[in-house]
Amino acid sequence: MRAETVEAFLAQLATREPAPGGGATAALHAAQSASLVAMVARYSNGARYDAGLMTRIVTAADRLRDEALSLAEADAAAFGAVSEAYQLPKETSDLRQSRSAAIEAALTGAAQPPAQVIRIAARLIELAGELLPTGNRNVITDVAAAAEAARAAAVTSRVNIEVNLRGIKDAAIRAELVATAAATDEITARADRIVAAVREEIAR
Repeated sequence: MRAETVEAFLAQLATREPAPGGGATAALHAAQSASLVAMVARYSNGARYDAGLMTRIVTAADRLRDEALSLAEADAAAFGAVSEAYQLPKETSDLRQSRSAAIEAALTGAAQPPAQVIRIAARLIELAGELLPTGNRNVITDVAAAAEAARAAAVTSRVNIEVNLRGIKDAAIRAELVATAAATDEITARADRIVAAVREEIAR
């Protein structure tokens, strides 16, 4: 996925194939958010800016972009495991039991990439919030764009977690995934505040 062109990825996304799908797209939203955060920080490199802060933000954003790209690939692989589990034989009671266990394990695995994307989105919203009052005002709209991309990553990942919960019976795993998905509410609220602040500034 890292080596594909944008056009090739979109063409593949548009086909009647289950992967890549929404999960990979969510991870790419996060990667775009990270790139925008890093770009704004790199533009904020003059004497008027906090060099230490901008260096920290660039380092963090570049790392998060790489993690998000890896999760885009992991999501596609996890979905493949789910498809394989559903194709297992179920002619006998033992086979059905084994198949059910494999499906639950695969669904648990498939919920992990979107859960990680939500955690990345939360971190990106924090970084965008740090840039909002400190970054180069010439690229302040890109802070809003980064926040919106992080929001899209989190919201898309949330529904991908929730759809997998239907087949996960382990109470501890379910509780952890539900808590992670719930963090999306704060991400979207913070994205709203960042975008509103940017719009207010550029309207002056």
